[in-house]
Amino acid sequence: PGIYVCAKCGHELFSSRAKYEHSSPWPAFTETLREDSVSKRKERPGALKVSCGKCGNGLGHEFLNDGPKRGQSRF
Repeated sequence: PGIYVCAKCGHELFSSRAKYEHSSPWPAFTETLREDSVSKRKERPGALKVSCGKCGNGLGHEFLNDGPKRGQSRF
């Protein structure tokens, strides 16, 4: 339980309350902690490249409409 932070700068990214089990080996979250927690840019249809909102460290992707509920994203 707690807050997940950027490994590079310590910026707060996700809350454990938004974490859920997914078939991916990586942690999966439905939402960021705050609007400015991450920055996003379109990489391909259905996926955005996600970086730390403070230092730009690469965090992976946001997969649109791939969350645990209809219409939710998966980080």
